[in-house]
Amino acid sequence: MKDSANGSYRYQVGGALGQDVPSYVTRAADRQFYEALQAQEFCYVLNSRQMGKSSLMVRTLARLKSEGWAGIVLDFSAKDSQAEQAERWYNGIINQLNRHFGLLENARTWLKERDFLSPVERLEEFIETVLLPGMNQRIVIFIDEIDSTLNLPFTDDFFALIRACYNKRADNPDYKRLTFALLGVAAPAELISDKKRTPFNIGQAIDLKGFGFEEAQPLVKGLEIKADNPQAVLAEILNWTGGQPFLTQRLCQLVVDNTEFISAGKEAESIEKLSHNCLIDNWESQDEQEHLKTIRNRLLSNEQKAAYLLELYRQISQARKLKFQNTAEERDLQLSGLVVKRDDHLTVYNPIYKQVFNEQWINTELGKLRPYAESFRAWVASGGKDESRLLRGQALQDAKQWSSNKNLSYQDQQFLAASEGKEIQEKIAVQEQEAALKREREDREAAEARNQLLSEANKKAQRRISIGFVVLVVAVLAAVGLGIFSRQQVDVANSQVQAANKKVSSANTQVNEANNKLTEAQESERKARDSVAQAKNQERLAKENEKLAQRKATQADQAAKQAQQQAQTSQQKASKFEKDATNARQDFNTAKKQKSDIEEQFKYIGNKLKKINIKNQETKEEVEAVQNLNKLAGELQKNNPSRFEGITFDSNEALRLSALSFNVSNHQLKQALVFSTSSQAHQQLKNLKEAESEIKQSQKLLTEVNKKVLESSQGLQIKVLVQKAQGDLLAQNKKTQDAIKSYTQAFNILKNHSNETDFTKDNQLLTGENIESVYRSLIKLNPQDKDVQLALKKHLYAQLEYFLKAKNWEAADIKTSQLMLNLAKREKEGFLDDEQINFSCLDLQKIDKFWVSADKRFGFSVQKEIWIKTGNRLGIKPGDWTDKDRDNYLQFARAVGWYDNELKNDTSRSRGGFVSYDLLIRRIEEDPVYGRGGLPAQDWAEEREFPQYYTWGRVYSLLLSRCDL
Repeated sequence: MKDSANGSYRYQVGGALGQDVPSYVTRAADRQFYEALQAQEFCYVLNSRQMGKSSLMVRTLARLKSEGWAGIVLDFSAKDSQAEQAERWYNGIINQLNRHFGLLENARTWLKERDFLSPVERLEEFIETVLLPGMNQRIVIFIDEIDSTLNLPFTDDFFALIRACYNKRADNPDYKRLTFALLGVAAPAELISDKKRTPFNIGQAIDLKGFGFEEAQPLVKGLEIKADNPQAVLAEILNWTGGQPFLTQRLCQLVVDNTEFISAGKEAESIEKLSHNCLIDNWESQDEQEHLKTIRNRLLSNEQKAAYLLELYRQISQARKLKFQNTAEERDLQLSGLVVKRDDHLTVYNPIYKQVFNEQWINTELGKLRPYAESFRAWVASGGKDESRLLRGQALQDAKQWSSNKNLSYQDQQFLAASEGKEIQEKIAVQEQEAALKREREDREAAEARNQLLSEANKKAQRRISIGFVVLVVAVLAAVGLGIFSRQQVDVANSQVQAANKKVSSANTQVNEANNKLTEAQESERKARDSVAQAKNQERLAKENEKLAQRKATQADQAAKQAQQQAQTSQQKASKFEKDATNARQDFNTAKKQKSDIEEQFKYIGNKLKKINIKNQETKEEVEAVQNLNKLAGELQKNNPSRFEGITFDSNEALRLSALSFNVSNHQLKQALVFSTSSQAHQQLKNLKEAESEIKQSQKLLTEVNKKVLESSQGLQIKVLVQKAQGDLLAQNKKTQDAIKSYTQAFNILKNHSNETDFTKDNQLLTGENIESVYRSLIKLNPQDKDVQLALKKHLYAQLEYFLKAKNWEAADIKTSQLMLNLAKREKEGFLDDEQINFSCLDLQKIDKFWVSADKRFGFSVQKEIWIKTGNRLGIKPGDWTDKDRDNYLQFARAVGWYDNELKNDTSRSRGGFVSYDLLIRRIEEDPVYGRGGLPAQDWAEEREFPQYYTWGRVYSLLLSRCDL
């Protein structure tokens, strides 16, 4: 802490400012904080560092103590050493409370006797059985530096206990004396990290803003001896600091410590020079109290979010202001202190921050964070058109690995997606080129191989066939020749045999004759002695001839057998040649089949590649369509909704359908949904030509969808949305009959496919509001259609039942009002009076039954019971209302929570009044037993004057008197 003295006056830079520090600046937050605690409200001051939270706490505590309060500050920043020990952490809180308030003589024994309880249960028992009974005063517990607890694994229970203390006020009046005030650098949603538990949603937020010029007047006194015009100097200081407390005190100190006197008219020049020399230039070496370093460290502390936060800060810095969307990242930027919300827009807090954390600094830090900073900046500078800057290969893989667990900015996501898409395109192009070259090469090789194989096969086959044919012919001829030759030989042999046989026969005959002659000779030996020798010679010759004939017959038989064997051998050779020819034909057919298989394989690969190209093109078209829709959603967000009367479509609906489009797998159906949603956005923006183009594309795409897909639940819902969008456009263009036709088609789908288009199911494309819009649009153009009117009534009941089951009390109450106006035929007028309240008892009883079934606190029958108990009359007619009735009506309003005697009136500074509708709903949601009879509220909270109370009370009297509720 540094003090700067000017006589008795001193500035204090850093640390809490005590009661005696004259440079303390009282802000609106001082009054709000004090008054909220006086009213025993739970409060929280959650803001960036060095905004004066500790000073506010110290001074408020001192003021409350002076009025009889008991108070303590629990500083959680000193408890980090016990981070892993829940028991010591909670016991430490108990010991602090006990020592400060002097309650238990032996706290250690008390704790030991209750070691069977969990740590948080011990703290709860200490508060209820020791702290509250032991203190008769009102108690305030300030909990400072709560952000020190956010990383502890057990503090969800602690903040849930604080919320429980608040809720116990309804059952235990002692708890009304106990108030908590939380201070630190955090958001309420961060206090309970377990998303399954009820969030920390109690207490009053204290908005701690920077110094305004009027508020900062106490600072002028120290500047008086340093300037001719100290008021002008203060104005310039606030201009440079934006009223940031630490920087304002610091710059005031620098003025006082500076040796130069500030002449009139030189204020801007002098303060700018001081700001640059002492704060901005070489800021890291001059930031001794680590104000700017703290901002930097908080911004960059979470590596997963840092890139997104830097890009978001860049957008705010470049645009000067950005519409506040209440995202987690925007809240993180606010808690860093770098940006501030003004008039529902985020802007850089002050010029000092903007010049310290400038574009060069952003690029440097992003370069440290993202490995592709230079390429990314060049790509963004080209408007996303310079594809040469996109990442490829290992650089892209490194970037994807780096980004896998980080919360990237939208532009980072676009850059990486574009890089990945480009790499895929290039890979596909290379694959296509390689596939084409491979296909060409393989076709050529296959053709050459085929031709060669066919040629060889043909040659081989022809050769084999020719050889086989020749051989076969030769063999056949040889066989035939041999057969003929053999046959001739056999015939010759047979002839020889026959000749031999004849000769044998002849010889035998001769022998016989010889024998006869010999016999005759023997008989007549005397007569033929001279012919005996001749007869013997003839006999010998005949025998020799017989032997010769037998040899020739044997030779002829052998020759016949040899010829037969040669013929058989020729036949075997001919069969072999025929078999070779068959094999050659088989080889030819195999080669032909292989060619066919190769051609089929290439055809399959070609078809597969074609499908991949189609899928990639479809993906590209889908991404472009969704990006265009998201851009339109951004334009809707920027424009003032009041410009577009009569059209119920906003950026949230566009973004909802954009996100849900990724659940639609069919390309044409998905695109039809996105284009119809874009048409609705263009209609909202009054771009009717673009709206017409988008809806035509949507209708064309639906004609391309398979009938089975089109009749699915998604298909039917998208058809309803498309017909609704077309009907809206036609209605705007005054084409009434065509609009009726489109709305009727949507209506018929809803009527005939109620299960598929049920809006209460999870992840449905259609919402209850979409369906209601179809009905109301059709009724507006064709008021006589009773079927649609009946469908609208049925749908309003369905929405009411849906909201009640979900415990969405506000939506259910609004829907009840719409339903009653519909039943009473008063939707155009927008209110009910004495005459129109008289609608069907069955409907009134049905609405009451829905409410009572949802929660026995609510419903007309519950309100009727309270109405009578508070002395109100039923069925008061016009002219019969009295002041007594008005007083009784106020008693009823108090009983059901509509009127609060403790409510502070800002205009009259008195207490007591009708609570706002938002406050009523919040109280009901936070307390499960609060507000019996408080709903339905029927828009009573919008009426601000007693004449309206009179009218509404009288109408309510008539309403509750009906139908035996």
